[in-house]
Amino acid sequence: MKLQTVAVHDAVGKMICHDITRIVKGEFKGAVFKKGHIVQPEDIPVLLKIGKENIYIMELDDGDVHEDIAGLRLGNAVGGEGTYRRGPVEGKVSIYAEFDGLLKINLPALEAVNDLPDVVLSTLHNNTRVKKDQLLAGTKVIPLIVEEETVAAGEEICRAADWIMKVLPFKSRQAGVIITGNEVYKQRIRDSFGPVIKEKLQALGQGILRMEYAPDDSAEISTKIKSMVADGAGLVIVTGGMSVDPEDVTPRAIELSGAEVIKYGAPVFPGAMFMLAYSGDIPILGVPACSMFFRATIVDIILPRLLAGERLGRKDITMLGQGGLCQGCDICRFPNCTFGTGG
Repeated sequence: MKLQTVAVHDAVGKMICHDITRIVKGEFKGAVFKKGHIVQPEDIPVLLKIGKENIYIMELDDGDVHEDIAGLRLGNAVGGEGTYRRGPVEGKVSIYAEFDGLLKINLPALEAVNDLPDVVLSTLHNNTRVKKDQLLAGTKVIPLIVEEETVAAGEEICRAADWIMKVLPFKSRQAGVIITGNEVYKQRIRDSFGPVIKEKLQALGQGILRMEYAPDDSAEISTKIKSMVADGAGLVIVTGGMSVDPEDVTPRAIELSGAEVIKYGAPVFPGAMFMLAYSGDIPILGVPACSMFFRATIVDIILPRLLAGERLGRKDITMLGQGGLCQGCDICRFPNCTFGTGG
């Protein structure tokens, strides 16, 4: 690469070889001159005002890659299923979601890319629930010019890993919902749990096969679970009765249904008394009462992963400890926060 520094007063008629950025606090950040712009006499005061008394003119050697080309190549390699890219802007290529779904990040591959000299790749957290057209990641090279072998190494990491990031669409599952508790079953109080669960399912594009009520009777709850599965429920949600009180029998009912219990208890607040089990391939969720009160709980962490087609194991639950503590912010911004970022 041949790089020449030219005083702005001598730059009229010459081509700018990179974007020149202007920042006005609280008002503007962007390229005031794009790469390839031919400097005009009226540009000189503008350049001086943003602190540019010299600009770069360059010629590339064999084996040199301009930051824009490097960004495009890295963006194409990194962006996987369910993503699209925009840019480059000032050398940065941004990657977005094609549809609503669950963002998956290959963490070892992400680390390997960022371990390369002069390459950066920044993403949202793994397992983030994302919306269509949401920004997922940004990538660029640090210098204006980078060596071909560096870009090629990044592309090779992506090929070897098969994928770096992708968005999994939510699959449609008709949910069977069982609301437990004598107080609701005997109509002593109005059900507040059902509307909450319905809202969470609808937000993820899911329907309800049916919603039933059951007393604090493990045998009856167990029978309803088996009936929901037999009738084609894609998942079963059993609410309430998850604590250690004598009348809280939901965990025992899930066991009696013949389901395989993956984990009872989760390192998540709110949601510690959660249970995950499977009847064959059908997830069964034992949901504690806190999910009726708090806006974001373990249900909001687990449900998107199940609807994206993942089968979760014990380790998937235990890894939620990091990021499993909700901070109870006055204005809840979940999922745009640290809650649920473990794993």
